Amino acid sequence: MSLALVRTRALAGLAAPAVTVEVHLANGLPAFNLVGLPDTEVREARDRVRAALQTSRFEFPQRRITVNLAPADLPKEGGRFDLPIALGILAASGQIPAPALADHEFVGELSLDGSLRPVRGALAVALEAARTGHGLILPAENADEAALARGARVLPADSLLAVCAHLGGQGALELRAAPETQSAPADAPDLSDVKGQALARRALEVAAAGRHPLLMFGPPGTGKSMLAQRLPGLLPPMNEAEAIESAAVQSLEGGFDARHWARRPFRAPHHSASAPALVGGGANPRPGEISLAHHGVLFLDELPEFERRVLESLREPLETGRITVSRARMRAEFPAQFQLIAAMNPCPCGHLGDRRGRCRCSPDQVRRYRGKLSGPLLDRMDLVIEVPLLDPVEMQAQPAGESSACVRERVERAFAIQEERQGRANSRLGPGAVDRLCRPDREGEALIAQAIGRLGLSARAYHRILKVARTIADLAGAERVGAAHVAEAIQYRRGLEAPC
Repeated sequence: MSLALVRTRALAGLAAPAVTVEVHLANGLPAFNLVGLPDTEVREARDRVRAALQTSRFEFPQRRITVNLAPADLPKEGGRFDLPIALGILAASGQIPAPALADHEFVGELSLDGSLRPVRGALAVALEAARTGHGLILPAENADEAALARGARVLPADSLLAVCAHLGGQGALELRAAPETQSAPADAPDLSDVKGQALARRALEVAAAGRHPLLMFGPPGTGKSMLAQRLPGLLPPMNEAEAIESAAVQSLEGGFDARHWARRPFRAPHHSASAPALVGGGANPRPGEISLAHHGVLFLDELPEFERRVLESLREPLETGRITVSRARMRAEFPAQFQLIAAMNPCPCGHLGDRRGRCRCSPDQVRRYRGKLSGPLLDRMDLVIEVPLLDPVEMQAQPAGESSACVRERVERAFAIQEERQGRANSRLGPGAVDRLCRPDREGEALIAQAIGRLGLSARAYHRILKVARTIADLAGAERVGAAHVAEAIQYRRGLEAPC
């Protein structure tokens, strides 16, 4: 009887828990049994591994093979276990030296010809492998992504034969150095393309400086989507910790490109998206759009067209910055510190209030359309503005506005003030920090007290006005929140009356 142990890693949310592949060869009728809570893709590894070993000129043992993926209570999915299973069979049968496996971890999907295919979550695996000090052998296509993990020893390979040659001392794999990365603003359209809409441009700047949620409403063709697409260009590049977190989440979907390092993601799901697609889910939970937008922007166009239960699922992550997906067999937690920007029409046809009388929606239709947005969700929108329809001829005659680079300089200065003062964006301040850092002067307190009485603001809305006012003061370089800053913040809050 022969036994071999191979280290690898599964995926559970953003974590990469350790898995030991135990391969046991025993006498008896030839069989290949795979246990340890594998899903369908993992069970299919039996056929892939057999074909890969045979086409690579290895002997497939004609014995009773039992492969256990330990721990047995952790669900396993994907083809990532193909390579460690194949190496375990070779080590147990004496075709490669078993001691050489001890210092490495292995992930990779095998093709039938023995070549290695890329897997999801390579960066998450590399981060965990770096903490243990083990070398990580994985497909070459995942190498640049995995090498971003500081301290990781990444050894890329193209095939099963190359891995076996390395383990047998006949051809060493080259250590992959971390790729050159450079923080750069997102490659987004420039804000100077937007003519007119001074209020919307200013609101976009305030939202960028404090990472505040923003809702724009107005008729079709007024530039709402155009403005939203330019928000990433106003945000500063991510720091290293943020970039690693964002890249690790993108890696879980297999869509991360090392050339986009430190660029804030921009996600714009269609309004037909389901709740699992937006917040994450599945039998083996995967991140949704809110997590893929981590440290970036989530744009929801045609907001009332989303299902109400889908929109309501945004309320908790907007407050906490995390989402927990619970299933019968596992529970996964994903980060979700996204900046929400949304757009909507004033009515189903979009022309309510048009001076030419083009709107044919009844009051009941308008009420049902706006009623798709709940009060608690709207209460979490820090800024709500109207983007009115402008005369095209007059708009083209206006000079171009400031570029994204000019606005981004002010945004970066304001955000640097927030980082030095509290270590986070103003939108992420808790109630205690708001009372301590955002308290206005005497005139500002009197003004906000009047607004609470007239607008019937909740305690949450009161704190959100103070946070927006603090951001406006940071943009102005003011140490204390004044009445002018509070007045502008209240102006953005009054927009809630129109869409509601």
